[in-house]
Amino acid sequence: MAKRLLISGLGHNDLRPMAAAQPAAKRKEILDAVRGEAVAGEMGPIKTLLEQETFDRVVLLSNFKPDWSRRYAQWLDRGPGRDNQETVIAAVKIASPTDYETIFRAADGQLAKLRTAKLLKTHELCIHLGPGTPAMAAVWLLLGKSKYPATFYQTYQGKSWVTDVPFDLAVDFLPDFYAASDTQLQHLAAKSPGEIAGFEGIVGDSRPLRTAVGRARRAAIRGVSVLLLGESGSGKEMFAQAIHKTSPRAKGPFVPINCAAIARELLESELFGHKKGAFTGAERDRTGAFAEADGGTLFLDEIGECDLDLQAKLLRVLQPPSDGSPCHRTFRPVGSSRDQTSNVRVVAATNRDLVQSITVSRFREDLYYRLAVITINLPALRERKTDIPKTAQVLLDRINRQLAAEGEPGYRHKTISAAAMSFVKQRPWPGNVRQLYNVLLQAAVMTDGDQLERPDIAAALGEMPQLPGEKPDAMDRPLGEGFLLAQNPVGFSLTCT
Repeated sequence: MAKRLLISGLGHNDLRPMAAAQPAAKRKEILDAVRGEAVAGEMGPIKTLLEQETFDRVVLLSNFKPDWSRRYAQWLDRGPGRDNQETVIAAVKIASPTDYETIFRAADGQLAKLRTAKLLKTHELCIHLGPGTPAMAAVWLLLGKSKYPATFYQTYQGKSWVTDVPFDLAVDFLPDFYAASDTQLQHLAAKSPGEIAGFEGIVGDSRPLRTAVGRARRAAIRGVSVLLLGESGSGKEMFAQAIHKTSPRAKGPFVPINCAAIARELLESELFGHKKGAFTGAERDRTGAFAEADGGTLFLDEIGECDLDLQAKLLRVLQPPSDGSPCHRTFRPVGSSRDQTSNVRVVAATNRDLVQSITVSRFREDLYYRLAVITINLPALRERKTDIPKTAQVLLDRINRQLAAEGEPGYRHKTISAAAMSFVKQRPWPGNVRQLYNVLLQAAVMTDGDQLERPDIAAALGEMPQLPGEKPDAMDRPLGEGFLLAQNPVGFSLTCT
């Protein structure tokens, strides 16, 4: 017969009958706090259930004083058939009886610990809905019908029974929820990023940007992996940060790792950590990014640059247990003989065509599908030209603040002329927002006046290395100094008569 584990919250109705068995001073202390009378012979919801059902392990979430919880556990364990019962008090902090957030975090946190300890594999999970507040009962129902399948018990007037909850979230609600995804996305896309909490730093109102933000906002509320696709400089890290800030993990850490900026032989240590002496230079133990991001989000930028050996190791880490959270990670630090676990949501990004990389065996197909549970394509700046003027103005305002804060002698705040803005809007900007920022910064530093003109922008642009997609424009080059009209046709001819 499978072992059984009961989890429940400890409520006022449980403490009152326990108080009756305490010395007078302690009884008064407890009853003054929980209000009510202690009636000898009453048991309360939890003890009523244990008088009629047998459980191998009982876990009670308690927001009460440790002394009261300890006394309750001792009182609860008295009685026939309790010799093999293990009662555990889990101290939690709940802001108020109706605070769903802290109640959810407390209940979900304890269930996650039980799953990590493998107890949900060896025990049948049972949840007592009776003790506590209606808010706690609602949280138990949601958790027990989704992440942690459970049998529900209730008690009343000395009786206990199994409660059949006649709905299944996956069968009865999620199909309709996902069927409405297009409608929801259209609703989100109707809003400017500035109107959506967490995405205020993303500048623009174009339809492609709104659609990307709508998908990101929808993805944020789930714990699944997200893959951001977009050209260099298109704002992938800003989107990753916004997803983190608007997710249930917002209070946890956001850990960014640029996979292209770290030497290949060091990237494994950067991600998983290492033990002292694991390799030359490993003078002490090091905590890796997966451990640092526990409870939060790990952003793997330029994931397409990882070599195949590391991809295989990432594949193992990103494989959640069959009965666990999609964010449960198991990894092994370099040089260690033991696995570690953490709870990490992964957001990855790349400017590479990963599908093409798969066809030439440079990226693992199975890892791609592990990362791309939800994909979000970020539009290039040239694909949302209507956003360019506002983006340029926001960037220039930021540059003015930065240069003024640095105390540059004689620096004067810059504005941008209409002609310069028209010029900016017409450029292809293959480096996207990052390139636009660098051009405006150079122009602001090199210009003495109060206003950036078209030649100032053109000069700053001309000083930068030519990027793919950036074709030289003869109209941007000064006459003289080697300029030959015959080598730079501009669409018209000269005829001498």
